[in-house]
Amino acid sequence: MTPEFPAEGYRPLAARKRTLHMVGNSHLDPVWLWPWQEGYQEARATFWSAIHRMEEYPDFVFTCDQIVLLSWVEEQDPELFEQIRKRVAEGRWVMAGGWWVEPDCNMPGGESFVRQGLYGQRYLRSRFGVTASVGMNVDPFGHNAMLPAILRGQGMDSYTFLRPGPHESDLDGTAFWWEAPDGSRVLAYRIPFEYCSPPGDVAHQTEKALGQLDRSLGDVMIFYGVGNHGGGPTKANIESIHRHDQRGSYGRMIMSSPARYFDELIARVDAARLPVWRDDLQHHAAGCYSSHSGIKQWVRRTQAALLSAERWAAVGSVTHGLEYPRDELGHAWKQLLFNQFHDVLPGSAIEPAYDDARDQLGEAVAIAKRIITRVHNVIARDVEVAFEDGSQPVLVFNPHPWPVTTDVELQYGVQPAGVHVVDADGGLTPSQPTQSVATTNDKGRGAVVFRAELPPLGYRLYRLRPGLEAPATTRWSGAAPGALSASETVLENDVLRAEIDPSTGWLTSLLDKRTGVDVVAGATGAHTQVSEDPTDTWGHGVVSYAWPGEAMRTMRVVLRESGPERARLRVERSWGRSTLVEELILRQGADELEVRVTLDWREQAHLLKLRFPVALMDPRATYEIPFGTLERPVDGAEEPGQSWVDLTGTVGGTAAGLAVVNNAKHGYDVSPADAAASPSIGVTAVRSPVYSWHDPRLLDPDGVYSFQDQGVQRFAYLLVPHAGDWRQVGLVRRAAELGSAPLAMLESFHSGTLPPAGSYAADGAGQVMVTAVKGWEDGDADAPDLVVRAVETTGAPATARLGLPLLDRVVDAEFGPYQIRTFRVPRDASRPIVEVDLLEWDVDGGPPASSDDDERAS
Repeated sequence: MTPEFPAEGYRPLAARKRTLHMVGNSHLDPVWLWPWQEGYQEARATFWSAIHRMEEYPDFVFTCDQIVLLSWVEEQDPELFEQIRKRVAEGRWVMAGGWWVEPDCNMPGGESFVRQGLYGQRYLRSRFGVTASVGMNVDPFGHNAMLPAILRGQGMDSYTFLRPGPHESDLDGTAFWWEAPDGSRVLAYRIPFEYCSPPGDVAHQTEKALGQLDRSLGDVMIFYGVGNHGGGPTKANIESIHRHDQRGSYGRMIMSSPARYFDELIARVDAARLPVWRDDLQHHAAGCYSSHSGIKQWVRRTQAALLSAERWAAVGSVTHGLEYPRDELGHAWKQLLFNQFHDVLPGSAIEPAYDDARDQLGEAVAIAKRIITRVHNVIARDVEVAFEDGSQPVLVFNPHPWPVTTDVELQYGVQPAGVHVVDADGGLTPSQPTQSVATTNDKGRGAVVFRAELPPLGYRLYRLRPGLEAPATTRWSGAAPGALSASETVLENDVLRAEIDPSTGWLTSLLDKRTGVDVVAGATGAHTQVSEDPTDTWGHGVVSYAWPGEAMRTMRVVLRESGPERARLRVERSWGRSTLVEELILRQGADELEVRVTLDWREQAHLLKLRFPVALMDPRATYEIPFGTLERPVDGAEEPGQSWVDLTGTVGGTAAGLAVVNNAKHGYDVSPADAAASPSIGVTAVRSPVYSWHDPRLLDPDGVYSFQDQGVQRFAYLLVPHAGDWRQVGLVRRAAELGSAPLAMLESFHSGTLPPAGSYAADGAGQVMVTAVKGWEDGDADAPDLVVRAVETTGAPATARLGLPLLDRVVDAEFGPYQIRTFRVPRDASRPIVEVDLLEWDVDGGPPASSDDDERAS
């Protein structure tokens, strides 16, 4: 029997003159303390429950986010999906969030946040004819400062979240304007108390929420419904709301949604009176930025692979008429987006969840590699490669839309006397032997490292010629190489001089010869710091991991390579049952020191910090965040970041700095000087808590547990000294190159129509960096228009020329500080280039009248 509810007139006159917008939802973690397969079933069960509540209670409204859940229901239960369609049309099933999942909101790259909305919002429009206007990430542990810009670019003007709570941040109030570094704003609302509730009376939920929110707002928004493992609003929840509304217990209580609340708030409150927050939203669960090293590295690798695959797929579709693999790429991106979920990427899920994550991300990388390999080969077959007896042609492909000069390591065969390397014109390029990955009796196999100078998003032809030494008459392909010398304590080229202490295995000097400034000389403090770590998987309650600890013991220092192109010094350390190998590599002419790390970690409930002490006075710390940077205090706090952290100050009154760029880690601190040590950058290399251990649960001293990060992991970092302005040394580009190296392929001799070097897209290598070159999501699936996205990277206005030799077109554009702009470039040169939003819909005209998404949905 359908209950009858009293009309609003029955509410006592003495009731508080405020409206409580009760938001019925079910925050469902598709994977956390359960595998994704369980989340797959629970999405269906939870959504059926919401439909049944709508049938029983005519005023009930359900708010849904995380588009992956809808996609799961669509493929397993068409009847339920049709019921959802009807309720959306009625306005009682409200779509919020607009993202594929609620991801961790600090660690994914900027393009990953774009794709969360690209696939999420387009799915909503194609299936339901709506898009979300409210961003919704109720459970993630922190939120990067560029999110307002991303949300606005995806059609969302407001944002609701829970963390950080009032005890974790200086953020006052409940509703405020959140402003990104580029000036974009969204109206934000910090959920008071909790995003879900027990299954019974909502009184406790309501009272706790009212106790935490800003009373000056008047009307407020309170979330209820059984969550985490799904469930949603219960009969007892709904009936208690009706009962308390009738009694006037807390004021007027209505079934509502975030969109309705934000619309009414703007209409009711003087928007100019609301405070403005110009920062990120931290700090909660600081340990999650270093829990489970594997998932961090897998996600970074997958992001890089997919961005490269998109670029080469776009190239191949134009140059060789290959079908653009829109569906394959979409599937791969969704595998990546799913595994950026806020209990997978932070390392807080159960151990078996990471077997699934590894497999799903591996599938995405395999798709990317197939796409890249196909396009590289169809280009290679058309490059003119003249026959030269005894030589081996090599094509090197640059995935970045700017010039890259780098070392290429290549395995080869059938050259028992070794090889030297020349360019297509026979000019000598610096090279030297290196250790082969194969250990066999085949004396014809070997490996070479050589310098490749590559055009933007393009390729260049080289040749391996027999013999380690070139004839004395061979000219250099460019200027003659500079000096490079090495010993077991010094690595030196024309730009840098690095000296290490053999007893510690770490730098006592890093001299920049261009400025005469040494950012390391005189600095004190250990490079390695092993500490006991009694904190839970999330690191709840942790402010800093810059704790006292022990340095690892240096076992051996070995000079592995000393040649004309690079020198490599190997430092081996140990602590307990663990070992750390760092190989310091200095290239000829390089202004950075590369360090390759192999860590075999066998400790439980311990952590390892890699510290980089500097001799800087009055240092300032800058962190890379998605699509931007942020200055943070030099106070030792554990902070999330993207690929690099910079510390800039003065040495002897001269401006100087040091940046640390890495390809796998996200947990950092920048610590001030104290009595024992100089200022330093700290990178949390590894933590080994128990899987899915959540404080305040205590571990049984006699219990049997599985600890994270046991075994071997490998990553790399760069040390980049500079003259006091990190903007001048291209850190964002260096990070991209470290995470996505150019690829070399052995080739055969054949005729062709392409020259020995070619370029397909170029951003000018200035302030504005192209982050995506891809096929448009609408229009012709076989030969779509191209989409080019770029961002200003230094925080200053810029003029950019984005070249697309691929289409013989150029985009000239002005960029504000940290501004993200996206352009659709038609293949037909008679059609204009159009600016689009992050959903790839025209900024002025909205989505196209008919899109491929609509066709697929029908």
